[in-house]
Amino acid sequence: MSAKLKIIITMITFGTLGPFIKNISLASSEIALYRAVIALIILTVFIIFNRNSSKIKSIKSNLWKLFFSGAAMGFNWILLFEAYNYTSIALATLCYYFAPVIVVIGSTFLFREKLTFKQAICFIGSTAGLVLIIGVSSGGTRDMTGILLGLGAAALYATVILLNKSIKDVDGITRTVFQLAAAVVVLSPYVFGTEGFHIQELNSFGLINLLAVGILHTGIVYVLYFSSLSELSGQEVSVLSYLDPLFAILISILWMGESITQTQLLGGALILMFTLINEVKSIYKESYS
Repeated sequence: MSAKLKIIITMITFGTLGPFIKNISLASSEIALYRAVIALIILTVFIIFNRNSSKIKSIKSNLWKLFFSGAAMGFNWILLFEAYNYTSIALATLCYYFAPVIVVIGSTFLFREKLTFKQAICFIGSTAGLVLIIGVSSGGTRDMTGILLGLGAAALYATVILLNKSIKDVDGITRTVFQLAAAVVVLSPYVFGTEGFHIQELNSFGLINLLAVGILHTGIVYVLYFSSLSELSGQEVSVLSYLDPLFAILISILWMGESITQTQLLGGALILMFTLINEVKSIYKESYS
């Protein structure tokens, strides 16, 4: 299988995540925990069989960053899954893809990266798109809550990306294993202290969807994603990554029958267009759903 096909499969699979989450009658925090556990097992087995891991010294020097990025990843999933419960998959996904804009602004403060004219224009354009989405929230308070949860997930997603940029000499799949482990460590007591564990109450259909989220939407696609990165340029990965929101929106509208206004679609198009323009010449791309 070619590297480009692996990325295409990965992004299309990410785009189908929403309906599976909606079919699991568990709290978002519990779903996020099981997703992390299942994916951790799959990626650990992959590393063992491929004998592909970073040096212990490199891992130790980045341990706290791995831990905090893993914790951010876990709570990022919780907020995204909650956003699905309050608003449409399309709107939640469009708000989630505001994350690259947050990364650009965060990089100017954390890494002293110069904000170029193009980046400034893209920031303004993406923000205008977000204003259009929020300004015509048609589902009342519930819809607005979902939009805010999606933006919260985007902020945590951006945090993961920013921390990943500062992690040195640790390969992508090893880094992800440690981040998943950190997510499990943080989410386990959180679930225990809040909603509790209710997987025993899940019916067979919900269990199948949960296994699909952990095995297919996380474990397998992460393996495909990281095994193809070395063969593609950052620009190719950046462009292909927009298959994720495209399929999420199509599934939301055409399959799930969820509503979205023309103005919200325009706002979403602005967010995706300007973030894509900003990333077209990027040499660095490190993201996962």
